[in-house]
Amino acid sequence: MRKLSFVGKMAACVVFSLMFGNPVLAQISLRTALDGDRDGNADYTIFPPSNSIWYRLFSSGGIGMQAFGMSDTDFMTPGDYDGDGIGDVAVWRETTGEWWVIYSSNYAIARQLWGVAGDEPVARDYDGDGRTDFAIARRANGIITWWIIKSSDQNLIVFNWGVPTDFVAPGDYDGDGRFDVAIQRPGAQPTDPATFWIIYSSNFGLDQIVFGQSADLVVPGDYDGDGMTDLAVVRETGAPNNWLRWIIRYSSTGQIVEEDWGVAATDLTVQNDYDGDGKTDIAVWRNTEGRFYVVFSTGGVGQIHWGEPNDYPVASYDTH
Repeated sequence: MRKLSFVGKMAACVVFSLMFGNPVLAQISLRTALDGDRDGNADYTIFPPSNSIWYRLFSSGGIGMQAFGMSDTDFMTPGDYDGDGIGDVAVWRETTGEWWVIYSSNYAIARQLWGVAGDEPVARDYDGDGRTDFAIARRANGIITWWIIKSSDQNLIVFNWGVPTDFVAPGDYDGDGRFDVAIQRPGAQPTDPATFWIIYSSNFGLDQIVFGQSADLVVPGDYDGDGMTDLAVVRETGAPNNWLRWIIRYSSTGQIVEEDWGVAATDLTVQNDYDGDGKTDIAVWRNTEGRFYVVFSTGGVGQIHWGEPNDYPVASYDTH
């Protein structure tokens, strides 16, 4: 995934809203997006640009391989688009604005035209029906506009939320089973405080939370297992070690925890639930080694050699 770099200020206004469907646990959908064997664990998944094949190391055993997508034009957009509880292989092609999905339920290939060049794919489950919705964020005319097709009824949701220099940060911050539209607003300097602006889907209330710094990466996840997305960022610590420092605010208690895990020069963030306990695990993929390093929330750490240097770890799609 190519990381889009945007910094700045915000002008926002909700322009359209609709009633949503019955909720399911939206945070579980982040795990499901990478769970190809439906065992409740995210699978280690890589995409080598050299051959455009998705390689999945199933946590239940075995290996999956699927040629799909083009490395020079496509964003990896895994999700459960057919609602069968299994992660579907999917991409968004920026040059044509096309979504391509292989449904795991019947292996049919679906095409959805949604978006144009310059948009950012933000496919999540915004209506709570257990299926990933096609969605893009468009930076134009001084604002970010979110365009979402609800999978439950194919109706359209449109939000103006953010300005072009903000980072998108969708998550289920209120725990109602539906993803919330949210952005992270950096300050003018790298060490200035950053602010999260969230529209809660449960009541359309607005929240403003100062957390992290402008140069931090946003790494959404439910790290405490309460069903709500926690505010979480990763920061480069600089010399002499240049570690990646994970800073997480638990939504259940407000406690802020920090963990140094990963090396800034070589690692990509790949947080997900690899042990199936309902909590997001801190994890990185080391490009120089083709290896995953995970801090399991159930206890202990692990490393899995899966991939080669310059491959792309698909779980990194949810870092902003």
